[in-house]
Amino acid sequence: MIDKNINEPVWDGNTVVLMSEGLADGVYAYYPNDAKDKTPQGLPIATSGGFIIGERGVLVIDTMLNQRLLEQVLELVRSVTDLPIRYAINTSYHGDHSYGNMYLPADTTIIQHMQTKAYVDDHFKADTEFMIANFGKGRGIEEIVPRTGDILVNPGGHLHLDLGGKIVEVIDFGFAQTGGDLFIWEPESHVIWTGNPIATAQPALPWLLDGHLLETLVTLQRVFEFLPPDARVVPGHGPVIGREDITWHIDYLRAVKKGVQQAIDEGLSLEQTVERLTLPEFSGYALFGWVHPHLNVPAAYKDLTQLS
Repeated sequence: MIDKNINEPVWDGNTVVLMSEGLADGVYAYYPNDAKDKTPQGLPIATSGGFIIGERGVLVIDTMLNQRLLEQVLELVRSVTDLPIRYAINTSYHGDHSYGNMYLPADTTIIQHMQTKAYVDDHFKADTEFMIANFGKGRGIEEIVPRTGDILVNPGGHLHLDLGGKIVEVIDFGFAQTGGDLFIWEPESHVIWTGNPIATAQPALPWLLDGHLLETLVTLQRVFEFLPPDARVVPGHGPVIGREDITWHIDYLRAVKKGVQQAIDEGLSLEQTVERLTLPEFSGYALFGWVHPHLNVPAAYKDLTQLS
């Protein structure tokens, strides 16, 4: 059983400072101002997202952990437009991507995957307790009240939003971390927002929080093949990266799959598999010592054992 309550190093929602980067006319990423320094070191980075401006209004992608951070996002939007925020999308149910919903204008339409709404409806209290345990008390989580989707994307769904002069696509490519993962594609500028399935560039790694190794691998490959070579990727926790950066995550999951399957075929236990499958070539991530042996390998072992 995977223990999701293991304490891992996290960033401080009371100190993060966000910045925006213009990627095309009306297309912006936002991310922490230390993200470019932390990414090559493999250090934990706060949430990234973005906003897209059309003739009729603004779409915000991910609403952050707390009021302080959501207000920074809104200030970044207001620095370039006075148009109303018509839509906000949550790429998953994770609180650092969705808790800020409650602070948006009442007339902003929230878009979520239907499984994200179902999770929040059923598990909100436990989710906030988990987030407080990992992000700390006094980070604005205690006062969060759930605000769920007005528009829900079905499994496998593909939604088109007309912002006026810009059509934005909201896509469920398949299970990528939570089963309610949404990817946002701006086709004119070739920019995609991935949420957590792609945390950031190498040496960061995928987190198999809910298992589903094989499905996650298929989904990431599907995303990679969907993107043109010049696509720019706004990951869940880092600065803007390129399409080729996704291959690092795919290669890691393939290595985990191959190594765990070999261990199962040889009759090794989970403990023996963890001890053998060290994958030092992927160990530059600061959280590798938790994510790889305590989360990803056990998740892969469970999934592949069930198929054997």
